[in-house]
Amino acid sequence: MARQRTCSASALAVALVVGVFASIPTEVQSIGVCNGMNGDNLPSRTDVVQFYQSKGIGAMRIYAPDPETLRALDGTGIDLIMDVGNEHLAALASGPDAASAWVRDNVLPYPGVHIKYIAAGNEVPDARSDTGSIIPAMQNLRDALSAAGRPDIKVSTAVKMSVLASSSPPSDGAFKDAYMADVCRLLASTGAPLLANVYPYFAYRDNPSDIPLSYATFQPGTTTVGDNNGLTYTNLFDAMVDALYTAMEKAGSPAVPIVISESGWPSDGGVGASIGNAQAYNQNLINHVGNGTPKKPGPLETYIFAVFNENLKEGDETEKHFGLFNGPDKSPAYPINLIN
Repeated sequence: MARQRTCSASALAVALVVGVFASIPTEVQSIGVCNGMNGDNLPSRTDVVQFYQSKGIGAMRIYAPDPETLRALDGTGIDLIMDVGNEHLAALASGPDAASAWVRDNVLPYPGVHIKYIAAGNEVPDARSDTGSIIPAMQNLRDALSAAGRPDIKVSTAVKMSVLASSSPPSDGAFKDAYMADVCRLLASTGAPLLANVYPYFAYRDNPSDIPLSYATFQPGTTTVGDNNGLTYTNLFDAMVDALYTAMEKAGSPAVPIVISESGWPSDGGVGASIGNAQAYNQNLINHVGNGTPKKPGPLETYIFAVFNENLKEGDETEKHFGLFNGPDKSPAYPINLIN
């Protein structure tokens, strides 16, 4: 999960103008939900998959190949993002044999699982030794999947907003490091999307005096942000996503789509973390993503983080409170409608 610092306070303050807008969803579709497993009070893997089905959740993300979850997903039709795990990235980048073995062990035994994307890295640290593994790992995995008869599975990597050198206004979006242009070119050549973890919460947490809560949580208010390209933004999420789209355009890959591989708001544990704010953000996110963004209208594939609160999650206290539901009784953390 990203601890992101986006939209500098000064740039946002300059861009604020007055207006009131409403967002109307354009179509009904299921939302994806990330399945974090850092807890000792969570339902069994099989119960979790059945819970997704009972709630009409049509897509899941897991952060490593988990055989029990994969067996439970067999035949369900639930779309899946499966991470390789950052600790395996260097090995997968080292040569084709490691990637072929990974596909053999983690993909081929589960032909009835609808693996949609494989994430070669999640918020990979900026050190050159780490980011340098992303592209060769992606290439090796793509080649191994093709050789195994699974070219339908797209390989990408999941990034946080700190890959941008600038994000406010959205038309100033630009990547910080050259490797991201190479990542985007590879994605363009394979037809895969960029996976992006987008958290307005962290931007609000770090600048609560400059970023209005209503703007961060899609709630009606008097705050809009004007961009240099004539577009108007009524929420921070759209501004963040369009900054990524702009950065990809400047990197020469304007046609690469974005999949929101994580987004959410904590219900406890820190600044702005409350049940009311979490419910407002997540419900409004679900209702909104069918519209897309001002720069890229149309449905935006999105995964909420996360299905359950995770009592063993490391980091700030808020990290334990991103769940839509509680384990093990699967009671809602707050009322939520998962169909937009």
